[in-house]
Amino acid sequence: MSVSDFRSDTVTRACPAMREAIAGAEVGDDVLEGDPTVRRLEEAAAAWLGKEGALFVPSGTMANQVALGAWTRPGDEIVCQRFAHVTTFEAGAAGFLHGVQSMTVGGDDGQMDPDEVRACLRPRFIHCPPSRLLCLEQTHNWAGGVVTPLERVEALSEVAREAGLSVHLDGARLANAVVASGVSAREWCAHADSVSLCFSKGLGAPVGSVVAGDAAFLERARLVRKRLGGWMRQAGHLAAAALYALEHNVERLAEDHALARSLAGRLGALEGLEASAEAVDTNIVMVGVSAPGRDAAGVAAALGEHGVLVMPMGPRRLRFVTHLDVGPGDLDRLVEAAESVMQG
Repeated sequence: MSVSDFRSDTVTRACPAMREAIAGAEVGDDVLEGDPTVRRLEEAAAAWLGKEGALFVPSGTMANQVALGAWTRPGDEIVCQRFAHVTTFEAGAAGFLHGVQSMTVGGDDGQMDPDEVRACLRPRFIHCPPSRLLCLEQTHNWAGGVVTPLERVEALSEVAREAGLSVHLDGARLANAVVASGVSAREWCAHADSVSLCFSKGLGAPVGSVVAGDAAFLERARLVRKRLGGWMRQAGHLAAAALYALEHNVERLAEDHALARSLAGRLGALEGLEASAEAVDTNIVMVGVSAPGRDAAGVAAALGEHGVLVMPMGPRRLRFVTHLDVGPGDLDRLVEAAESVMQG
């Protein structure tokens, strides 16, 4: 049975043109003399992000952890949103790999208040861990792909800079924020000292991310990448896919956003499910399960029997993600399956 997979935008598969770019990539040994296609990707990504340079790494988690390792020392503290990816979905890597602890602020909406961040920063006191790094996330995964407004990003960055903290932007889905807001990547990244960008989500590449910043940051980041085993050999084949994604698949994210709003409106109209098209910023839709006797895991399992895959995100919340491998026909199938499941 064929499936309509709404679990994540990470399930996308390379299109024929991307596969052709992969097969025809010029490669070298990126650890020795360098890989020419990796260099092209790093230069293009750095230019798009408005940074001095970038490093290609296998995953978004590694990109974030390279940044954390470059900015901190054991015993430092990072400040991030309560449900940020770096503290919620990276298996405790900040503490395990770098010996840092996390101060978290904010709630389910994915936002941080600048005054709350200012209040949580540690005094310069021998008994306290040094506040070293502010981590932002754009878009915010747990909160449903929401875009933090530019004015809020500016204010948060200013709080960090006043206190002498560096700022890292987890921009795994930054391209979605760019398309949804009309604010360029360079404008978003101007308020961060380092930024990560993932190519294997909505942009449709099979693997790969970059972490970008200035020359001094990149010198430290290269060492951390080496220690984490993230420096690859004939990586040009992977970089070619990421470069294709950056050059061809950014603007089309608007299609995913439109489909996500339609999905929220149609599922929200069904009894026992709660969603609102107005609450959707990008390509992630959080749907509440309000029907008595139902929970998210049970609804997800029942939808799976109809060939529709979705991810539970809590006892009574489902996450649907639109991407280039689902379209209007998949949405029709989802709605038909949901009607059957919720009436059953």
